[in-house]
Amino acid sequence: MSATRIPTRIHRPAGRLGSRISGLGHFRPDTVVTNDDLAQIMDTDDEWIRSRVGIAERRFAGEDDTVISMGARASAKAIAEAGISPTDIDTVIVATCTLESPVPHASTQIAGALGIHAPGSFDINAACAGFCYGVAAADQAIRAGTSSTVLVVGSERLTAWTDPKDRATAIIFADGAGAVIVTGSEESEIGPVVWGSDETHIDAIRIDGRNGTFFQEGQTVFRWATTKIGSVAIRAAQAAGVDLADVDVLVTHQANLRIIDAIAKKVIAAGARPELKVARDIVTSGNTSSASIPLALDRMRAAGEVSSGDVVLSVAFGAGLTYAGQVFLCP
Repeated sequence: MSATRIPTRIHRPAGRLGSRISGLGHFRPDTVVTNDDLAQIMDTDDEWIRSRVGIAERRFAGEDDTVISMGARASAKAIAEAGISPTDIDTVIVATCTLESPVPHASTQIAGALGIHAPGSFDINAACAGFCYGVAAADQAIRAGTSSTVLVVGSERLTAWTDPKDRATAIIFADGAGAVIVTGSEESEIGPVVWGSDETHIDAIRIDGRNGTFFQEGQTVFRWATTKIGSVAIRAAQAAGVDLADVDVLVTHQANLRIIDAIAKKVIAAGARPELKVARDIVTSGNTSSASIPLALDRMRAAGEVSSGDVVLSVAFGAGLTYAGQVFLCP
């Protein structure tokens, strides 16, 4: 007669109470491309572009600017601000949808470029919502006790996947990177993520085949974003237990100035202050997909528009159609 087997118990390390963003950095390529420059190669002009998407200029990557190099440069700035060494980082998460080749993935390459040894590393492709997904994954990993110091990067070279003569996409997309360091905290400085997707519009933004370029159903995306995403931002504030009147800064994915303003209008109508600071980096940086939120916030800090400790409400949306939002304190 066999003995009764004692059930195996799995022990997990105790999680931290919360997490915080302790460092932020961004990188924009040197090449500035104006609307007048684009008018030289396609049927468009400055007024047409500004009236539809609100962009005056954008940055294009140079020959040596890759998803990896841009991500590493933004990350180095975030690491320096956090006051840590690359060797302190135990997890690297990279959000991108424009890696030249999917193998090897970007996170280990960026880690290697920075001298981060043997981290847990993985990429996220949630398109323009990727940065918010990455911050959520970092927050959850720290709370679970599996990570202590996480580098989250959004890096995109969208121009490598864009038809330069397609005015539906070429006037919008640009290149750049943003990064944050997420560490453990005794206080919760990053709120719960509100995320999801809408499979009914899965083909609204796509690349067809290995040799394809971006295709976008602009009106479909515009209607969806202006009607759906404001409520996602409001739900993110509710999930964090933050009154909208206490939000200092709204940073949305920088997709289109009219979309940004429509989201801000809904958030203010729901209770945010009329003087709410709203990121409008789209005007001079273009749409940098998963890089746009950290890039926009860091440029607002550099301009003195936001300060450490400000309550930031972030919300992003993109191909898939995916969306995500959360509240965090500005580092």
